[in-house]
Amino acid sequence: MAGAGLLAQVVVAKYADHTPLYRQAGIYRRAGIELDRATLASWVREAAALLQPLSDALRRYVLDADKIHTDDTPVPVLEPGRGKTRTARLWTYVRDDRPAGSRAPPAVWYRYSPDRKGERPREHLAGYTGILQADAFSGYDALYRDGSIIEAGCWAHARRKFYDLHVTRPSAVTAEALERIGALYAIEAEIRGKPPDERRQVRQARAQPLLTELQAWLRTTLAMLSRKSDTAEAILYALNRWESFIRYVDDGSIEIDNSAAERALRGVALGRRNYLFAGADSGGERAAAMYTLIGTAKLNGIEPQAYLRHVLEHIAEHPINRIDELLPWNVAGELPTFTPGA
Repeated sequence: MAGAGLLAQVVVAKYADHTPLYRQAGIYRRAGIELDRATLASWVREAAALLQPLSDALRRYVLDADKIHTDDTPVPVLEPGRGKTRTARLWTYVRDDRPAGSRAPPAVWYRYSPDRKGERPREHLAGYTGILQADAFSGYDALYRDGSIIEAGCWAHARRKFYDLHVTRPSAVTAEALERIGALYAIEAEIRGKPPDERRQVRQARAQPLLTELQAWLRTTLAMLSRKSDTAEAILYALNRWESFIRYVDDGSIEIDNSAAERALRGVALGRRNYLFAGADSGGERAAAMYTLIGTAKLNGIEPQAYLRHVLEHIAEHPINRIDELLPWNVAGELPTFTPGA
C-alpha cells in the first residue's frame, strides 16, 4: 500500500520532473526497493481517478473567466495492437490576469484529444462566453461565428514568422518588421501589472499610432512582393486577422500575445522528449488531469509534490460539494512555496 507521500512523489516525478515509470522503477531498484513498472502505473491510475474531481473544479474555474488563453501540442500515443504511434493532442486553457493587475488566482486546465479536429476546442469550450486569446488555427474559427467568443490575436506568433525568416535570410523588410513589433512590446513591458483602464489608456495613446503605421507599412510592402513569397505569407498572417491583433488596444484585460498558453505547454514538451509515447488514450487523459493540478500549483507558487500529498491525504474524506476548498490557493498557507523555474 502506497502512502500519500509516495504517490505524490511518483506522480510528480512522472509529470513534473519528466521521469518515465520504467526509469523510476530503476531508481528505486538501485536503492534496494523492488517496485515494478506495473505497480507504479496502477498507483498513477488510481491517484488520477481520486484527483479527477479537483481537475474538474479547475475546469469550472478556468471557464468562469472573462478571458482565457489556449494552445495545443502534439502527443504521441501507442496504437493498440499495431506497435506504432499516432499523433494525439494536449490542449491547454489558461486563466491568468495578473499582468492586468488582477488578484484572482491563476489556473491552467488541460484536455487530451485523440486528434486535432476543430470539434475538440468547440467541445472543450461549450458554454463559454468571453475572450479567447489564441493563434490562427482554423479549428477555432467556428467558435467566433456567433459572437459569444471574441478572438484576440497573438503578436508573438506574428513576430515569430518574421523572426524565423530573419534568422535564415535576413532582409530590410524582416528587420523593420521586428523593430516595429518590438516597439509594441516595449510599451507592454512598462504597463505590465497595471490595472486594465490604465493599460487601455496607454495603449490607445502610444500603441494605436504605431499599429496604424505598421498596418500601412505592411500593405505597402506586400504590394511590392510576390504573393507566393515567405515574406508575403508572414505579412498576410497579420493583415488577414488584423482586427484580432489590435483588439488588445481597446481592452486592457487582453494581453499582446498568447505567451501564457505557450508557457503552460513547455513542461509537456520537455516530458515528450523523455517518454516515447503515451500507452493509450486513457493515459493521455490521466496526463491532462495531472498536468492541470501540477501546473496550477506552480502558477500559484506552491510546491507541487507537497500540494498533491496534501490533497491525497484529505480528498477521500472531503465532501465533494466542497471540493473547491482543496484548490491550490485555498491550501497555500499550509504548504511550502515553489520557486518558478525550479
